[in-house]
Amino acid sequence: MKLIASLTSPYARKIRVILAEKQLPFELEVDIPWVPETQVAAYNPLGKVPALVADDGEVWFDSPVIAEYLETLGGPALLPEERRAALPVRQTEALADGITDAAVAAFLESRRPAAQQDSATSERQITKIQRGLAALEERLEQRKGLDAGSLGLGDIAAGCALAYLDFRLPQLAWRQDHPSLAAWAAELLARPSFTASVPPAL
Repeated sequence: MKLIASLTSPYARKIRVILAEKQLPFELEVDIPWVPETQVAAYNPLGKVPALVADDGEVWFDSPVIAEYLETLGGPALLPEERRAALPVRQTEALADGITDAAVAAFLESRRPAAQQDSATSERQITKIQRGLAALEERLEQRKGLDAGSLGLGDIAAGCALAYLDFRLPQLAWRQDHPSLAAWAAELLARPSFTASVPPAL
């Protein structure tokens, strides 16, 4: 298999963590979608990472779809087999990915020239993140698709979302308001699959 990914993409990191946890061999092809010489669109017409080229040549893109495909290849199960039982895990993944979406949008807005930045846009994204974190902590307390006894897809997605906040929006200092989430994340992010996929400092 070949994974096309940016080293700073939280969505690609989710797939790298899954591959590590399942001990599935793969080749990592680093490609940055926003540079002129990028080849990402040859794998994903939307020009986004990650994309995965399977051993049979099939190309899968969008991290939830890639995660679903990897679940068919064996290794430790990250989703319950029963479809209804898998829904809370999928919901947690969607929540974590939504936090990440808002964080990416807020970060990109902050990179625009100061005169072109829209404070209302930034505030809207930060509000989404704050609501998402509160919901994530509630799901943690209820063991609802998160910390449910063994490592699952919801845990991995949430860990990548929280780590991305640390990486791109450290000023949010999310741990202060979410101590339970912070304690849980500290243990999760110490796993080798996470420590091996820490994005490079920019």
